Amino acid sequence: MYIDTAYSFYFTPFAVHAYMVLSEINIYPIKSAKGISLQTAFVERRGIRFDRRWMVVNETGMFLSQRDYPRLALVSTAIESGTLRVTAPGLPALELLVEPKPADIMRVQVHDTITSGMSAGEEAGKWFSNFLGVRCRVVFMTEEIVRPVDPDYARDGDIVSFADAYPLLLLTQASVDDLNTRLAVPVPMNRFRPNIVVAGSRAYDEDRWKSIRIGESVFHLMKGCARCITTTVDQATGVQGKEPLATLSQYRRIGGNVFFGQNVIPDKEGMLRRGDAVEVLS
Repeated sequence: MYIDTAYSFYFTPFAVHAYMVLSEINIYPIKSAKGISLQTAFVERRGIRFDRRWMVVNETGMFLSQRDYPRLALVSTAIESGTLRVTAPGLPALELLVEPKPADIMRVQVHDTITSGMSAGEEAGKWFSNFLGVRCRVVFMTEEIVRPVDPDYARDGDIVSFADAYPLLLLTQASVDDLNTRLAVPVPMNRFRPNIVVAGSRAYDEDRWKSIRIGESVFHLMKGCARCITTTVDQATGVQGKEPLATLSQYRRIGGNVFFGQNVIPDKEGMLRRGDAVEVLS
């Protein structure tokens, strides 16, 4: 049995629940833009197909996110017939090919990691510049671009998209339900932007899972997810507040970070389907 001593403030013993299921599958094609809920999805080595494969950057290549530009929450995406359709209030729709033609490659940065991105074109850059009020560009991660996962928490060959650090983020419905009992105004699951949501567990069971099987794939839970002020952005309005981060910091803080959810790496490629059974392997 694996218990991370960093989570010693949880007192409930580890248990395996017989009826845990995959209740949500979400992707966020453009980093920090609105997500898409799926019934089925294909898991690739770097994450769910199309998840965080596009990213908005400034002129120096540094990524832009809801941390500094909460209006990104108002950018919606939809994948239709080989096209990523991007919409936002006050602007005409932007259409990007999901298999774009080769273009210029530029150096980009996600937090402390340097990687590369292919230009998504001048039209995309102008669209986001108009919406955010700052000069920016949009880049796409091609199959040839390889961004390794932090070697301190990964195996040789593990790769990631433009996500903050790991291919997937997992959260349980029970953990969000427990948080909401502590809040004056409950928050929806989308505040935490998970890829995988598990129903049927107890609150914070995910903190003790080491590996799980969902559908055709095995997933390794590598470390807790340190949460930032993006969780305080209302995903429907783009308005930033103080919750739920203020409340989470009262009981989910370790050192200087607040942890909620688990960073996950897939063991192999495979299909996911809502309703798939979730089995704890260790």
